[in-house]
Amino acid sequence: QVQLVESGGGLVQAGGSLRLSCAASGSIFNINTMGWYRQAPGKQRELVAAKTNIGITNYADSVKGRFTISRDNAKNTVYLQMNSLKPEDTAVYYCNADGVNRRGMNYWGKGTLVTVSS
Repeated sequence: QVQLVESGGGLVQAGGSLRLSCAASGSIFNINTMGWYRQAPGKQRELVAAKTNIGITNYADSVKGRFTISRDNAKNTVYLQMNSLKPEDTAVYYCNADGVNRRGMNYWGKGTLVTVSS
């Protein structure tokens, strides 16, 4: 079984920064893609950023130029540096690991709340 544990959420003023971390633990040999999704109240969960194990990144248009995803493959950890935060970035941020081991399983963290005040 694989577990994902997020940390780093909190309350920040507009224009501020936060850094989220997500560590995957368990019997892991390979994780193809690690990423971050978010879900705001009353909205669907959406992709924020993702990074493959060979370094290919994908960002939502709304965060390009403000957020940076990074990954430590040796530690099975993914980070999300969030700068110039806006109130519309307020959401629960979920870590995701896709393509885990040979079976290609998909796992989710429990989420961490990011609140950006205006």
